[in-house]
Amino acid sequence: MRIVRDPQYTPKALTGASAAIGNFDGVHLGHQHVLDLARRGGTPLGVVTFEPHPREFFAPTAPPFRLMNAEARAHRLEKLGVEMLAELPFDASLAALSPEAFAREVLAEGLKLSHVVVGADFCFGKGRAGKAEDLREFGAAMGFDVTIAELLTGGVTPVSSTAIRTALAAGDPAAAARMLGHWHRIEGPVLHGEKRGRALGYPTANMSMEGLHLPKPGVYAVLVDILEGPEAGTYRGVANLGFRPMFERTAPNLETHLFDYSGDLYGQHLSVGLVAHLRDEAKFDGIEALIAQMHEDSAAARHILATL
Repeated sequence: MRIVRDPQYTPKALTGASAAIGNFDGVHLGHQHVLDLARRGGTPLGVVTFEPHPREFFAPTAPPFRLMNAEARAHRLEKLGVEMLAELPFDASLAALSPEAFAREVLAEGLKLSHVVVGADFCFGKGRAGKAEDLREFGAAMGFDVTIAELLTGGVTPVSSTAIRTALAAGDPAAAARMLGHWHRIEGPVLHGEKRGRALGYPTANMSMEGLHLPKPGVYAVLVDILEGPEAGTYRGVANLGFRPMFERTAPNLETHLFDYSGDLYGQHLSVGLVAHLRDEAKFDGIEALIAQMHEDSAAARHILATL
């Protein structure tokens, strides 16, 4: 998959791509439906998205809300067969483009798209003034087709990033997965921590939650992908997501223990899928009580993961 960050440059082999447009936060079933409508035989499949997320640009002090960082989104889209990811820098100049200028300068003349797919609620251009039907009119005049996808529902609730965040905040990753079409995953590099887990017999891989929506804090059964290197593959494990009240952390992070693994994970990039919320975070009356609970958590996680 090629990642394009300059809207005025499109690799020759990807000229005329058919692309879905949106933020694709979570790459949920609704996003995948839009992506499927963009698939055309003999035409490169593309996605046009924005980095940072426009909401981060307009409200930089708002609480973290993203389900995925850019790395995780790119990995998921590549798995779905996307050949070109146009990851447009969302800045003041892009935000100031009128709907017509965005359609002409970015989609038609810059990325040279032949077909565009957007959701029925898609808005674009300065002040979000452009609507999906406006894009259809611009496309007819500028040489690209436009397909408008109706919103996908999961039962009675529309599938949306907001609904997925609500499920995760309630500690229900299974409900989130039904809307995502995959386990909710947190991806990034393994950072050096305080190495307390190793001393307790449970070495952990520490990952930052900076900029990401925080699911319900607690202990989770997880599926872990090591993304690179000779030990790349899928592992099972147990993770603590949150603030570790025993050690009074002030910023949330994810600490994951991989079962039956003894390698060195520092510097590796992991993808941690939340499968089941086992319990809330708690403060214990000493290290022995904490270790006993970790044994119970591991046994519970192994039992749940064995059924997958």
